[in-house]
Amino acid sequence: MLSFPHYGLYAITAESHTTPEQLAQAVNAALRGGAKVIQYRAKSTQNRLTEAKLLLAQCHAFQVPLIINDDVELALAIGADGVHLGKDDGSIVEARRRLGEKAIIGVSCYNSVERALEAQVAGASYVAFGRFFPSSSKPNAPCAQLETLVSAKQLLHLPIVAIGGITPANGQSLLEAGADLLAVIDGVFGASDPEHAALAFKPLFA
Repeated sequence: MLSFPHYGLYAITAESHTTPEQLAQAVNAALRGGAKVIQYRAKSTQNRLTEAKLLLAQCHAFQVPLIINDDVELALAIGADGVHLGKDDGSIVEARRRLGEKAIIGVSCYNSVERALEAQVAGASYVAFGRFFPSSSKPNAPCAQLETLVSAKQLLHLPIVAIGGITPANGQSLLEAGADLLAVIDGVFGASDPEHAALAFKPLFA
């Protein structure tokens, strides 16, 4: 089981690919472009087990962890590196019990440093804040503030992920405020060339 990185591009899959093979090809391209983490996020697909297995193989070929969004049982079934939990996705303690001590467990904290501190105490591996900019993937998500990242950086000892409408043009402000990783969905997987799209973020982490 791979560990969670402390910086870099965190690419989250979109539901725009019609076959598991197409999704795997897109993920391979993002990995070639330098993505440090892949999260498999699929709300409606019928091919979840097939897709997740394909993505795990792609990720481990690059020594990059695969995180499963919202689904501890799927993560357990394929031996994924971890799971990402939203506010309605169960407890960190239970996910840790099911997946093991070495599993990566990430938690969405929206705009709440208090929630992040609670997650840290409960054993989370990283926390995520957002959305920071208008987002087609999460258009109705509440907005997060740069000040939240500043406070979180001072109070937490976990990696901090920022998400929501992030591009190579606006990502620097989030890193300067305290984010360690930038989570991107459409900015990578909505592009015609995910490898080139991922590479465009690389200078931010140089």
